[in-house]
Amino acid sequence: MNASLLATALDLAAHAVPVLPLRAGKLPFGNCAACRDNSCGGRPNMKASGPCRCPRPCHAWAAATTAPGALQSPAWAEAWREAHAVAYHPGGAGLTVVDLDNADAIAWARQSLPATRIVPTTRGEHWIYRGAMGSVNGVREGVDLKSTMSYVRWLGPGTGTMIALPDAVRALAVKEPSTVRPAPLVITAPAPTGGGECRHRMPAYLERGIAMAEQRITEARSAVHTTVYRTFLAVLSAHGRCGCLTDTHVARLFTAAQAKGESPRHCTDAWTNARTALGM
Repeated sequence: MNASLLATALDLAAHAVPVLPLRAGKLPFGNCAACRDNSCGGRPNMKASGPCRCPRPCHAWAAATTAPGALQSPAWAEAWREAHAVAYHPGGAGLTVVDLDNADAIAWARQSLPATRIVPTTRGEHWIYRGAMGSVNGVREGVDLKSTMSYVRWLGPGTGTMIALPDAVRALAVKEPSTVRPAPLVITAPAPTGGGECRHRMPAYLERGIAMAEQRITEARSAVHTTVYRTFLAVLSAHGRCGCLTDTHVARLFTAAQAKGESPRHCTDAWTNARTALGM
């Protein structure tokens, strides 16, 4: 077990900062077999999270906890043995991190944002504000907002006085209205008609699954084609056989994919290929 990382995690947890281990590549540990593809029906440490009560560090950021018993439990021991770093859930701690990924982004922040606590990173800086908001990647070149439903690597306490989340940061998450009227989104790949047994147990399970799929596509920084296909495959695997998946849900997935630069044709092909792979 990496005692140093665990000690850091316990110290952060004692200060009400939800933490989780990261494996190589700054990635969270994958879901266990019971939770793979969210077949468990929910994520831990969330309100109305559904039936999942997995004791392992599953579901990425949602596994972050302040409970010392969980952090030191046998279920987490293997993860700590393989861990390379500690991460925390900013939104769970009531914080927002402006992740500045390069020198140009830092120069922009110094001119545009109020000074606050700053933590140096490998390529840039984290500017940390007191207050939570929705996480949004790519609000401008080299700038991401990390807060709710996200995780950030712990790199130390930083320097400077932390201030309340300013309107200038909140405004970054608001897209300016376009002067170009978009063409209507045409869904050429209908939802499956179903006929199988519904495993959702409650409507929130399906809604949560679609929201997670949208987030997975939105946060893709590379291999977008592959991410879209695999996300469609996961959604269809979990929700495609009972008939609860509607054209509205499909439209949400297509919209997220097209926002990442995918064409309507590629969305249709990816959806069709996923259905074919699952025998639908």
